[in-house]
Amino acid sequence: MPEHTEPTPRRTTSRGAAGVAAAATVILLVVGVVALVLGLRGTSGPPQPAAAGVPTTSTMTSTAPTATPTTPTTKSTATTPSTARTPGTGTSGPSATPGQGGTPAGGTGIGPFLEASALTSIEIPSIGLRSSDFVPLHVQGDGTISVPGTAQEVGLYDDGPTPGQLGPAVVAAHVDTPSGVPGIFAELGKVKAGDVVKVSRQDGTHLTFTVDRVASYRKSSFPTEAVYRGDFTRSEIRLVTCGGPTDARNEYRDNVIVFGHLTSGA
Repeated sequence: MPEHTEPTPRRTTSRGAAGVAAAATVILLVVGVVALVLGLRGTSGPPQPAAAGVPTTSTMTSTAPTATPTTPTTKSTATTPSTARTPGTGTSGPSATPGQGGTPAGGTGIGPFLEASALTSIEIPSIGLRSSDFVPLHVQGDGTISVPGTAQEVGLYDDGPTPGQLGPAVVAAHVDTPSGVPGIFAELGKVKAGDVVKVSRQDGTHLTFTVDRVASYRKSSFPTEAVYRGDFTRSEIRLVTCGGPTDARNEYRDNVIVFGHLTSGA
C-alpha cells in the first residue's frame, strides 16, 4: 500500500477545468479505493451482470488498475480534462441546462453540469429502488475507502463530484448484511443498459442519468481509473456494490458497477 495522500475537498462553488483536472489527479493517488467491501456474506448470491475482464464498450481500453494509479500502463480513450478548457464561470448556478445536449457556448466540448449539491433521493425504477438515506464516504487513514454503516444506507464518495457536476459521482451501498438480509443495492446486478437512475438534490434539481453499461469485476482487478476518473467533460455516475461468489472467508469476490451519464434535469 503506497503512502496515503489526503485528498483535497472537492466541494467548491467555482469549477474551473484546472481545478477539475487537479481533483482527478488527487483521486487517482488513492490506491485504497480500488476495491469496495460492500457485502460480506450471501446465501444464493445477488443478481450478477456479465463479467467484465474487458469492457464491452469502446470508451475504455483496459479495466485493470495499476499498482501506481498516477502512472497507468493503459489509459482511457475518453477525453481527459485540460487546463485550456474553462467550463463556464461557475459563479451563479449551472453553466448549462442538463439535458440540452450539444456543446456549451465557446465550443469547449464540455457537456452541461451543475454546481455541487447534496443528494436527497435516488431512484432506479427498473429494480424498484428508492432511498433518501445518505451517508458520506471518505478515504480512511489506511488508504481504504469507508463504507456505509448499515445495509440500507447509500454512500456518496465525498471527495469526488456530486451527481450533476463534471466527472463521475461514485455512489456505493451494501448488497446484503453479514447474515444475508438483502441490502439497498441487492438488485443492482439486474440493471441494464438504457435503464435510468433518477436523483434529487438539495438545491431542488432533479436529474436523470442513463445507464451505459453494467459489469462485474474481480476486486483484484477493480477498474479504478474508469470508476473514479471517468470522463471529466460530462456529468457521470457510478453505482458500486459487491457480487459474485463468496470466498473462503465468506466475503464476495467481485464488485458490480453501473456506469451512466447525465441525460436530463430540471
